[in-house]
Amino acid sequence: MSSSVVFQLGIFLLFLSSIASGDHVSRAAPSSESAACRNDFQLVKVKRWVNGVEKETIGGLSADFGYILPSRAEEGQRLSATYSDPLNGCSLSSSKLSGTIALVTRGDCDFTTKAEVAQSGGAAGLIVINDDEDLVPMGCGNHTNVNITIPVITISKSRGEELQKYVDGGAKVELLLYSPDRPILDYADILLWLMAVGTIVIASLWSEITGSKQSHDRYNELSPDSSQESEAAAAKDEEVKEVIHISAISAVVFVITASMFLLLLYYFMSAWFIWVLIVLFCLGGIEGMHNCIVSLVLSKYKGCGQKMVGLPLLGEVSIFSLAVLMVCVVFAVFWAANRKASYSWIGQDILGICLMITVLQLTRLPNIKVATVLLCCAFLYDIFWVFLSPLIFQDSVMIAVAEGDKSGGESIPMLLKVPRIGDPYYSYNLIGFGDILFPGLLVSFAFRFDKANKKGVFNGYFLWLTIGYGVGLLFTYLGMYLMNGHGQPALLYLVPCTLGTCIVLGLVRGELRKLWCYGADDDARESDNRGEA
Repeated sequence: MSSSVVFQLGIFLLFLSSIASGDHVSRAAPSSESAACRNDFQLVKVKRWVNGVEKETIGGLSADFGYILPSRAEEGQRLSATYSDPLNGCSLSSSKLSGTIALVTRGDCDFTTKAEVAQSGGAAGLIVINDDEDLVPMGCGNHTNVNITIPVITISKSRGEELQKYVDGGAKVELLLYSPDRPILDYADILLWLMAVGTIVIASLWSEITGSKQSHDRYNELSPDSSQESEAAAAKDEEVKEVIHISAISAVVFVITASMFLLLLYYFMSAWFIWVLIVLFCLGGIEGMHNCIVSLVLSKYKGCGQKMVGLPLLGEVSIFSLAVLMVCVVFAVFWAANRKASYSWIGQDILGICLMITVLQLTRLPNIKVATVLLCCAFLYDIFWVFLSPLIFQDSVMIAVAEGDKSGGESIPMLLKVPRIGDPYYSYNLIGFGDILFPGLLVSFAFRFDKANKKGVFNGYFLWLTIGYGVGLLFTYLGMYLMNGHGQPALLYLVPCTLGTCIVLGLVRGELRKLWCYGADDDARESDNRGEA
């Protein structure tokens, strides 16, 4: 099965997602808002009682204006819920709202208008029911003179329909709103850190783990290598075609193209667009998982690949490799079909890690010169689309894309995710594949450099860059918590801690020039046939 097209497109999409955050984390309100509209958008829990019987708690999102909800349920008020009449809440309600939580639908007027109308009618709170499954951030818009003293939140369309069903049935519905604090540290942080660092270490050491000089000797081959020299040479030629070596120019072009594609996702993201990414992710995940399993097993049990079977169009293929391929396909399809289940993160992470390990075998940096260009461009790319893009687009483009805003509840799969066990909102910690692959290319280069120059563990570069990457991730988490859970451009911390470490060590050891020009000076000595990306 040919994979060059799938993987080159897959590599682009993998690098595109570069963000470390919590899933649907609270966000700061735009700095352009007036003083009355500076509340952070906070996740909210809504406790429900129907005829006195407590039902499942639902989630919501607070507006950047109005009363700030308490963090404990005991401090909140249990109030009756009443639908406004008219239902859009844009004019005074004919139904009695005094002392109740008013329920209105989104649309026909501004959020602040709905809040002012509900407040003037005596409502003690306002819930805006969205017209889809997202939790829309409700801002003041162009209103600068706002005096809202009641809490205002939004809930999804399906949750609003549930409440309306109870009310239409004549039941008494009571609600209590509160916004519990999230834990500062969760086990998810530790597990995600181990997964990210472990992926880079395993990918760098893959050739040693599989016991081969070229870690991708059997990549995506259904037929095992023949013992004949002519067939071995052909296999080697095919292998060379698969390897992508990044140049300085392609690094710049890549980041510019990635920015354009990110904007395309931001403006046109929808459920069908996400499905395209899911299909591409599954194809890449199958390729990566197949490569990892086959190369690992055949390195220990070479006899597994000897039995052959003839297939139409494919000819003679390895039974073992074909069986592994079928297992990988079933695994990816099962994940895609159950991607919204509570356990789906496990399958997504397995596919993602296998894919990243394979990508790091197929993509290489020739020297520190190209690494500097690529990582510095990625550094600026990450900072701009996370921190500076709100100044232009009124939203953090990278965070909006990573969290699946405007996509009908779907989210892009190019992320490692781990559920936060102690989080009252049952959310996830996320890290984009780009935050692993960009530094991973440099760490993998360091390992190859150390091996080619016969360096030890402590006088080489691989160990120190791995430590630098781990420390950079810790700084990313620290920044996220200091900024109240706001998603971080992880490369802001990872690039200085990896590239900076490499350059400083090179200067101290007098090897910076060798690192800078390594690809040009040592191609013949390394006997690497290079293909440029």
